[in-house]
Amino acid sequence: MSSKGFDFALEEMTHYRRKITRENRSDKKLPVIFNDYMNCLWADPTTEKELPIIDAAAALGCEYYCIDAGWYTDENWWYKVGEWEPSKTRFPNGLKELTDYIRSKGMIPGIWMEIEVMGTQCFIASEKLGKGWFFERHGKASLDRDRYQLNFRNPEGRTYTRAAIDRMIQEYGIGYFKIYYNINTNIGTDYNSDSYGDGLLEHNRAYLAWIDDIFATYPDLVIENCSSGGMRIDYAMLKRHSIQSTSDQTDYLKYASIAANAPSALTPEQSAIWSYPLSDSTREQTIFNCVNSCLMRIHQSGHMGVLAEDKKDIVKEKFKYYREIRKEIPQSIPFWPLGLASDGDDWMSLGLKMPSRTVLAIWHVKGNDTVELPLPALKGQSIKARIAFPENDMKCEYSWNSEKGILTVKMTEEMARIFEFC
Repeated sequence: MSSKGFDFALEEMTHYRRKITRENRSDKKLPVIFNDYMNCLWADPTTEKELPIIDAAAALGCEYYCIDAGWYTDENWWYKVGEWEPSKTRFPNGLKELTDYIRSKGMIPGIWMEIEVMGTQCFIASEKLGKGWFFERHGKASLDRDRYQLNFRNPEGRTYTRAAIDRMIQEYGIGYFKIYYNINTNIGTDYNSDSYGDGLLEHNRAYLAWIDDIFATYPDLVIENCSSGGMRIDYAMLKRHSIQSTSDQTDYLKYASIAANAPSALTPEQSAIWSYPLSDSTREQTIFNCVNSCLMRIHQSGHMGVLAEDKKDIVKEKFKYYREIRKEIPQSIPFWPLGLASDGDDWMSLGLKMPSRTVLAIWHVKGNDTVELPLPALKGQSIKARIAFPENDMKCEYSWNSEKGILTVKMTEEMARIFEFC
């Protein structure tokens, strides 16, 4: 911890993380990503289900559209990972029909893959047992939740997985991969290694080299690092990947604390936050849901095809404001007027110091309806405070005391707002 305080320490960490991260267009442009999973299709994609959601996502202004899990099998998506051929039942005219349609709507298609594993029901898995393709212990392939862990030291396995990536790019025009990881390697592998740890370390190095080779071939490809949501947040991965899933939390109220704390673990421009307005949500619930993602990377989801028009208008307004500030997010420095958030807190906040303004997300979940937020860096400055999202707000009361550097906010439970100081 720095003698200058927590926020200063995180400022230095943010500078360092940016310095070591692979330069990439995605982290500068911050395109809006739609993913069909969360509170939407739940790993059950079909052409018929996807088309109206694609239309709605495009109309809202999304720039990437990611087809999540389940696209490669008719059933048992968990157990059949590893072949990476599209289901003919889900997509009667082929997956390319769908990815071409996504591109025709002005979006770049993406796909979910759990590239590092094979399920026990994958048709080739049994053929590879005993051939060094998987992690082994005492000569037997290791299993975790009915999945085998691929050993990336094996050149045949690396060739196989790279061919799957190339095929998705070249045949289907995929420009975004959500690379998932949902098992636990435990202590590693003793196959052709001095110890379990030695096998695990060499596997990890081989996997990172495999990723490096992909980016050498496709420098503008976007790869999301995802592991049961927000696992594997480390800069061995994030110095390469342009975006990191922060959670698979399905409750937007609980997601507030995750969103508030995310820039303590990674840069804001790499922090992917779900926003998934529910079809039966109120206006305030929709706003709260949108505020969660507004200062970082938007992972939009929810059943946009059936969302009421007034709720869609809120999402459109969020996108409009996001486009105003996103060019500054990669230069922003995070700070926490109320300290880091905890699940169960009444109030939470996250600020970003940007080149031209300071923005502040505030969430009120429960408890006292008034809070004071100290903003010492803005104390004594001739600046004004305003509610930036949503516009024309009539429910949130606030006052800005420039002399003391304190923002006082009053709003009822389960409300959230974005403030701007400039």
